[in-house]
Amino acid sequence: MSTDIGIDLGTANVIVFVKGKGIVLREPSVVAIDKTSGKVIAVGAKARRMLGRTPGNIVAIRPLRNGVIADYDVTEKMLRYFIEKANGRKFLFKPRVMVCIPSGVTGVEERAVKQAAIQAGARQAHVIEEPLAAALGAGLDISEPGGTMVVDIGGGTTDVAVLSLGGIVISRSLRLGGDKFDEAIVKYIRREFNLAIGERTGEEIKMEIANACPNGSAPMGMQVRGRDLVDGLPKQITVTSHHVYEAIRENLTLVVDTVKEVLEETPPELAADIVDKGIVLTGGGALLHGLDKLLAGETGLNVFLAEDPLSCVAMGTGRALTMLNVLNAQAKRRMIRKALRHKITAG
Repeated sequence: MSTDIGIDLGTANVIVFVKGKGIVLREPSVVAIDKTSGKVIAVGAKARRMLGRTPGNIVAIRPLRNGVIADYDVTEKMLRYFIEKANGRKFLFKPRVMVCIPSGVTGVEERAVKQAAIQAGARQAHVIEEPLAAALGAGLDISEPGGTMVVDIGGGTTDVAVLSLGGIVISRSLRLGGDKFDEAIVKYIRREFNLAIGERTGEEIKMEIANACPNGSAPMGMQVRGRDLVDGLPKQITVTSHHVYEAIRENLTLVVDTVKEVLEETPPELAADIVDKGIVLTGGGALLHGLDKLLAGETGLNVFLAEDPLSCVAMGTGRALTMLNVLNAQAKRRMIRKALRHKITAG
């Protein structure tokens, strides 16, 4: 009689899926706290509006960095808020919760996620790797003995994986995502225009005019306001899509190199399947304009954007709760592989 809840615990956003209802929450991973009393002032969208605008006694915190928990206590409070909001504050039975994690997390980071979910009110807490959840949420059939490649670009991490027979054959997790693109834009404008802007403005620039493959396209412009670093006064400048491309080009190269690295290590039979099926892009970072064209040009493969890339991981976590036996067996195999790799490295 308890509720099943799937949570995409992202660096930038938390998306909550409830069995039988679908996506019920989609809010930023931000918590505003009173430093004096330790009391939570706001969570989610309300807290995000406070970023960079709080008085001295209130601090707006993003408790997750690079896809993992950076502040355990704040993450627990945030999870409790979202679970209560999704399940009802006075729920009779504690819910089963499935939380996604990047494919490259350590055992300590994985246990921290499970423990935070239990402390936040879950009856059972399970974890699933993001590429697997993304594939399930995108509606891909990964149960057959055929290769499927997923590139999931979130706020803090990029996960690239080849899947077959319901599990991950090979994967790479890059601690780089939408947040790093925002930071790169902020640093570029500071360096080239002597203008200080905030993270929110950097994200708005990325969403409005960023283009991962600008060749042959007319540049788009955007008015950007900030503080002049020379005289300290407010100032407005015009930034073009070519400026933004220069800012994020290095990060784009890292993503492309990671995809190529996974392809190079993919077994030949699965590589042949990927030639037929192509690569599927999921996650909020997949919405970066021109990214599919960039990857297609660099790999020579067809690249497709999932139908709802932002919600794929959350929907996949909800679907995964119906196949726990299979996932638990895969988790055991994953622990064995990690132990063997550690033994080989130590030896």
